[in-house]
Amino acid sequence: MHFEPARLVARATLVLRDNDTGSLVTAAPKLYPHMWSWDAAFISIGLAYLDVNRAVTELNTLLAAQWADGMIPHIVFTDDSDYFPGPDRWGTGSAPQVPSGVRTSGICQPPVHAIALRRIVEIARKTSQADAELAERFARHAWPALYRWHRWIVRHRMPDASGLVSIVHGWESGMDNSPRWDEPYAAVVPGPDLPPYTRLDLLQVNDASERPSAEEYDRYLWLIEQMKRVNYHPDEVVRRSSFLVGDVFTTAVFAVAGDTLAGLGEDLGADSGHIGELRAWAARAREAVAGSVHPETGMARDRDIRHDRWLGTESVAGFAPLLCGGLPADVEKRLMSTLDGPDWSGNPHLLAAVPPSVSPSSPEFDARCYWRGPQWPVLTWLFGWAFEQRDWPRHASEFRAQGVHLVSDGSFGEYYEPFTGKPLGSTNQSWTAAVVLDWLCGVW
Repeated sequence: MHFEPARLVARATLVLRDNDTGSLVTAAPKLYPHMWSWDAAFISIGLAYLDVNRAVTELNTLLAAQWADGMIPHIVFTDDSDYFPGPDRWGTGSAPQVPSGVRTSGICQPPVHAIALRRIVEIARKTSQADAELAERFARHAWPALYRWHRWIVRHRMPDASGLVSIVHGWESGMDNSPRWDEPYAAVVPGPDLPPYTRLDLLQVNDASERPSAEEYDRYLWLIEQMKRVNYHPDEVVRRSSFLVGDVFTTAVFAVAGDTLAGLGEDLGADSGHIGELRAWAARAREAVAGSVHPETGMARDRDIRHDRWLGTESVAGFAPLLCGGLPADVEKRLMSTLDGPDWSGNPHLLAAVPPSVSPSSPEFDARCYWRGPQWPVLTWLFGWAFEQRDWPRHASEFRAQGVHLVSDGSFGEYYEPFTGKPLGSTNQSWTAAVVLDWLCGVW
């Protein structure tokens, strides 16, 4: 069954309302009963079409959990206990930078929040004067917090000469089990004192092959143990983590979000010195993304900092320069041709002509396994939004249309099997519903 746009809008609205706890919208009703950092950013965009005040509340809830040093944690926990690893496993309560009264994880996610804030303001300005004033007032409140978030990344997560933003856990990338991380994870050896655990995610999916393996989870949890042992001191985490990778996708997001935050600051009359810093940090990140490009394939690459090597996985992150720019025109044109080509969006067997998370021609491709092959509507939205900002209207409109086609069954899957369009992972996923609302109701 495929729903017409008006029915999709109604169903997406219902998903966000059903998943709303009042102060936050959970990422999904069963599998993800908490607030995730980059989910919340996309969710707030969708909420702006329903109630600008509710969209503002969503981001405000996330920012209330910002650590004193500036980090925005990747999970803000609700009272729901049906998720692992929960707050007890993370053990952030003793870290001095954690605000009182909230329970969070101890890592971060891609800094897409400035993009969301800008989008909320744009939507509100098209809605009413009252909504515009509300959104702008909140933007002035949120802007310094997001500046501190970007400053934290520069101070604590750009330690390598490559200039890439580093991550200390694959979960920080948002692409948890991507083959991008296979080589760095292989060097993570869990200690014999890894505390025992019981996974709860496997109880919420019908097919365990859609989720990360037991071996992968051991490594994920061992990295958390390493962070706990230094009480989440950001520089000690970077020094001691067995996993330290320059993430080219996160770096590109940081660049484009930095410029977006700077532009919003100019619009709102923010501190000019801070605006200048944001522009400089974004330029540095853009140069790092361009510097990662493989001279033969034209694809951007992550860098395993621990082992001083480039990583060449054929993942969607290879198109990071198309998000933030910075490449010579001929190299950029070649990269766009690759995206449009048969190894990616132009693969004739795809149900929707948007990039899978891994190229179907790659030996690492798995059509059903999380970030190892499925298509993700939220990534389609992000690339389409970036194409709009970069004045590529044809690609932007194509990604919107194909994204809507991918989700037209109305299940709002977390991710989709690329050839059949079967929804995988969790259904009624909030950020999928949110981007559908922006695609179908959007003011561009």
